[in-house]
Amino acid sequence: MHRCLLTASVALALAVPVLASAQMQVQRNFPANALRGELVFTGARKITLNGKAARLSPGSRIRGPNQMFLMSGAITGEKLIVNYTVEQYGMVHDVWVLRPEEIKKLWPKTPQEAATWSFDPIGQTWTKP
Repeated sequence: MHRCLLTASVALALAVPVLASAQMQVQRNFPANALRGELVFTGARKITLNGKAARLSPGSRIRGPNQMFLMSGAITGEKLIVNYTVEQYGMVHDVWVLRPEEIKKLWPKTPQEAATWSFDPIGQTWTKP
């Protein structure tokens, strides 16, 4: 009995790092209208986006690096590099807190850049003209 328990514990201990690294390798798909920015949560639905005051839209979603939803109160005051979308009234709607490897990828910071660059939705890459 103890041998089976020991074998199962060792197998689990060896599998956890493999599963964790496999989870981190999953590519997240961002929409073509997402922009890159620096975001700070300052209060209930209040944010600073690229140094300017902004607001989160009703029903906005904040996803952490692991794709789990985050509550804005848990990350208030932190400067985060994010991809985000803006809804029709100019409020920030979707926010993705980026992982280090995602930050390294070229991504437009303004709608003007997005309009002139080319987006590959499968590779999740942008190229400048």
